[in-house]
Amino acid sequence: MRARSSLAKNAVAAAVGVVADLVFGEPALEPHPVSAFGTVMGRVERRLYRPRRSPGVLHTATGLGIGIAAGSVVRSTALATYISVAQRALREAGRDVAEALRDDDLVRARGLLPALVGRDPSGLDASEISRAAVESLAENTVDAVVAPAFWGALCGAEGTLAYRAINTMDATVGYRNDRYEDYGWASARLDDAANYIPARLTAVLVAAVRPRTAAMIWRAVRQDAPFHPSPNAGVAEAAFAAALGVRLGGVNTYGTRTERRPQLGTGTPPDAGDILAAAALCRDVTCALIVVLVGLGWAA
Repeated sequence: MRARSSLAKNAVAAAVGVVADLVFGEPALEPHPVSAFGTVMGRVERRLYRPRRSPGVLHTATGLGIGIAAGSVVRSTALATYISVAQRALREAGRDVAEALRDDDLVRARGLLPALVGRDPSGLDASEISRAAVESLAENTVDAVVAPAFWGALCGAEGTLAYRAINTMDATVGYRNDRYEDYGWASARLDDAANYIPARLTAVLVAAVRPRTAAMIWRAVRQDAPFHPSPNAGVAEAAFAAALGVRLGGVNTYGTRTERRPQLGTGTPPDAGDILAAAALCRDVTCALIVVLVGLGWAA
């Protein structure tokens, strides 16, 4: 009974945190807690780094411990979720890129793209910029919205800030390159585990808010997503591709590294209008998530 009561309280509190981000955007804190965490973990990396897995495991354990400790200090699940969610900033970044493309300003669009993606934007045309933005909006609907709220509902403030720590570590040391192939292994694998359920919940929510495309979403997630190198990003991107009627995937360049991603969806290549549609889909998924969290709180 106590566990059900805790789940109900946390779910409603997580919903409050998501609503706060939806209405107000990111909290006006300087430095932002996530940025401050990244700075701390940069110092940890400088002290621990060796091109082996064992120092990387210690790096990951340190960051996870900091996230849990921060949650125990904050205590408020609503506040912790508000800090961890970045849905409004994500949509605004997508809209900025779309507006630059609609103004035929490729230079400005390329300059804005790093706010969304880690790939090299210098040689991208309008179609590839659009694809990068839509893929990022899809993936980050998991990372920046559904997953932190999910872990907040399940484990309270400690859960959502631990998740944010995991995801931040994956973004900084989880790359598959020579430096982080071994050192970032633990962070990348823990991020995969933390996002496994939220990514699939995201696909369900996409289908719920775009019911006319539910069958195509299911087909894309089942048939296309398994070929993506990420077990979670592929699910979200396939769901968005099918819901929007676009085709994602292709060649991505990250510095000196090039990856060929599988085709997701069977539609046309995305354009600036599809970026705006993806931002709207992110918003609608967020609203559906709030309803689910409140319903879970009421039911529990």
